Amino acid sequence: MRIIADLHLHSKYSRACSKDLDLEHNQEWAQIKGINVVGTADFTHPGWFKELQSKLVESNPGLFQLRPGVSISNSNFGAMASPVLFMLTTEVSCIYKQGDKVRRLHLCLFAPSFAAVAKINQALLKRGVNLSSDGRPIMGLSAEEVAKIVLDADPDCLVVPAHAWTPWFSVFGSKSGFDSLAECFGRMTKYIYAIETGLSSDPAMNWSWSALDKITLLSNSDAHSPQNLGREANVFEIAPVELSYNEIRRIIKEKDQKKFLYTIEFFPEEGKYHFDGHRDCRVSFSPDQAKKSGGLCPVCHKELTMGVNNRVYQLADREIGYKFDTIPYKSLVPLPELIAEVLGVGKASKKVMAAYAQLIRAAGNEFKILLDLPLEDLSRLADPAIVAAISNVRSGQVDISPGYDGVYGTVSALTKQQKAKPKQKSLF
Repeated sequence: MRIIADLHLHSKYSRACSKDLDLEHNQEWAQIKGINVVGTADFTHPGWFKELQSKLVESNPGLFQLRPGVSISNSNFGAMASPVLFMLTTEVSCIYKQGDKVRRLHLCLFAPSFAAVAKINQALLKRGVNLSSDGRPIMGLSAEEVAKIVLDADPDCLVVPAHAWTPWFSVFGSKSGFDSLAECFGRMTKYIYAIETGLSSDPAMNWSWSALDKITLLSNSDAHSPQNLGREANVFEIAPVELSYNEIRRIIKEKDQKKFLYTIEFFPEEGKYHFDGHRDCRVSFSPDQAKKSGGLCPVCHKELTMGVNNRVYQLADREIGYKFDTIPYKSLVPLPELIAEVLGVGKASKKVMAAYAQLIRAAGNEFKILLDLPLEDLSRLADPAIVAAISNVRSGQVDISPGYDGVYGTVSALTKQQKAKPKQKSLF
């Protein structure tokens, strides 16, 4: 059975996040997207942890579902009956000094039980961490110390460096990260089995660094609103009788290529830290351009924010594009973005959401549309321009203006000729 899992997101208790990020809306949008397992997020926050305990009941070992009567139904998308399981997850922010630098990095934590979460939270409180301040709490503890706290609470927990390459808050970030996992995690390095590649890098970029050959590469949405669930995800093959926290953990730990089918990725250029640049000066540079400029902005003459592409290039010991036998990936563009391009309006507009809901009702869920349906079947449901856009994405034929310094890249999935063709009055 194919299991799509998105294990890194946020709750309504995290700063700069949607107030709709509750369990009910997250289940609804997981169903709309076609996600089977979704992270709870923010289990360190006392208010959210209490809500998790009151609304969730264990369904599969270490995986939870909403109690009867808790879920909501959005009639715009029709009846959504597919089951959604929750895994206990969170993200924490570590800011501390090591060596001659202040280090800033985010860690994803996965736990198999409420008992394990309670032990983690209690240990963090004893060390003076203010867990009530934010769903993603800031702590002055090192990554090594956090890993020890988490694994002491329960050895079946997982610690995964979040969005490992972004400049400001990541294990390999150009501004405050490290040049190896060992430098970051010290004695706990042997328990770090995976990293999250983040929106601005994809597995192919990571394959260029042999130090990551034995590390499992995860992809998650890091969603700050429920509509962004599944923009990146992990796809497993797990029989219903085997579906559990421990089986997902085992697949990740062992990098099981038979059970870990692929990851679902942004095109990394669309990520907001792919190229070097300066947001305020509207300067975007490839690594070669940044090298020619001496790493300085030609407008303000200050140091450029080094992007993920350049940082990977710094640490790589192979040619970019190196391939070997490992877990593959598929690059997608979220369906609302494709509809927005066809309609020529913003992806959050009422026109786009109405068209999106109509197509979901007709096909079942977003991943079924983007990944599974033959183009012939899609052509009976949607305007030829949408079908063309999906076909182009599946084959990687997209045009992207890369993101930089906090600015998302822009993707075009239609050729000039396809855009020039007259659209039908209705998209469906």
